[in-house]
This record gives sequence, structure tokens and C-alpha cells, in this order.
Amino acid sequence: MKIIFLGDIVGKPGRKTVKEFLPKVKEKYKPDLIIANAENISHGNGFSPDSIKEMMEAGIDFFTTGDHAWDNKQGVLKLNDEKFPVIRPANYPPKNVPGRGYAIIKDKHGNKVLVINLMGRVFIKKDFDCPFRKLDEILEETKKEKFSAILVDIHAEATSEKYAMGFYADGRVSAVVGTHTHVPTRDLRILENGTAYVSDLGMTGSLDSVIGVKKEIIIHSFLTQLPVKHEVEEEGTMVFNAVFIELDEKTRKALNVEYVQYFN
Repeated sequence: MKIIFLGDIVGKPGRKTVKEFLPKVKEKYKPDLIIANAENISHGNGFSPDSIKEMMEAGIDFFTTGDHAWDNKQGVLKLNDEKFPVIRPANYPPKNVPGRGYAIIKDKHGNKVLVINLMGRVFIKKDFDCPFRKLDEILEETKKEKFSAILVDIHAEATSEKYAMGFYADGRVSAVVGTHTHVPTRDLRILENGTAYVSDLGMTGSLDSVIGVKKEIIIHSFLTQLPVKHEVEEEGTMVFNAVFIELDEKTRKALNVEYVQYFN
């Protein structure tokens, strides 16, 4: 099985960059499944049904999110629809939170894939449930299913927490990929027991920005310590960041992992 996993797609420039480069990626890697993080896909704040539809038409099959999953009201209203191809982190409180934290989907050949979304806790202001125990719960709940792949998006600030999750899940899942910081890390590897790992996939959007936002705004905020309204940078060089993961469908272990990066 061949999978492309994109990091956070940031706003309109990110969506435009996906449409520019994803056809080349599909031609080169011939993926069976394409997944992306969509928590910044609409103006850098959450996701809208229209933005998800636009990216599906561009070729993305399914979407994970993070702490910004709640920033677009129209998107939140769709989270309880199990046909809507978006999940939110599983370790939010178990009651009164819209959506689901994992989904069982199929690749283009009909193979079952379990996709799990988790939220880190280190340097995060809110009190989430333990992502490690939540992973255990999900794997226990779905243990009777026959999956060809199990994929985990750990949306977190600290690389230490992400690495710990990678080692904790090693051999039990096919891949653990980090999102949230928008900066790609050069630590892509296959762990000892066959799990593909990377601390952060990076983002797809403006390279000439501070993680997708106009740099002047963020510099002003650091200089003054005043709150500012984030505006997505739509000019300058754009970057497409993803990883390619090839798996053995019988063992669910990673065979090959590669960075996928394009600039315009």
C-alpha cells in the first residue's frame, strides 16, 4: 500500500499549492490513499465544507485536524456526519464534543485503513485526556477489524512527546506522523518494529511567512507583546510538504518512507 500524508494546509495559498503539485505527486508515487491535515485549511482557521470539497476534488481522500478544528462553525456542524471525511483529535473529553477521533476508511483498492487523530499535551493550554491511553483504547476497540494500515496523526508542540508516541506505538501501528508546528523535521525514519515516523510533516502554504501567517504581523506581536489578528500570507514562494509511506499490507509495517517537497 502506498500513502501520501500532507501536513497542515494553510488557507487559500495552501489549497492552491495542493492543486498545483498533487497531480505531479500522484503521477510519481501512484498512491492508494492521500490524507492531509485540514485544521488551517480555511483562511488559516479551521475547515469549511467547501474547502474540504475543493481539496477532495483535487485528490485528497481524508482529513485529520487539531486544536483549530473548532474555528469554523460550518465545519464543526459537519463533524457528526460520519460520511464527512474529517476527524478531530480523539483525546478531547468523551462527552458533548462533536465528531469522532478515529475512522475506518478504505483505500482505492478497498483495503481497510484505521486513521487516528491525537492531540499532544506538552505546552498546550487546554487539559486533554492522555493521548497514549487513548491510543490504547482505540486499538482495543478496533482489534477485531482486519486493517491493512493503521495511521496516527499526533498534533503536538513538543518533539519529545511526538517521539515518545512513536516509540510507544512502534510495531502496533503503521505510521506516526506529527503535525501542528508547520515546520518539517528531517527525522523521517522507520522505527525498530516497523512503524514509519516523522516529528512534523510541515505545512503546505507560504514559505515567506511565519508558519503561514504574514511575517510582519507576527514580528509586531513579538515586539509589542500585543495580540494581533492573524492574516494568511498569499504572496511569495509556496511550499508543498508531505511524506510518502509504502507499507506491507499483510504485516502493516513500513517498507519505505520518503520526503515529498516542492516549491514554486
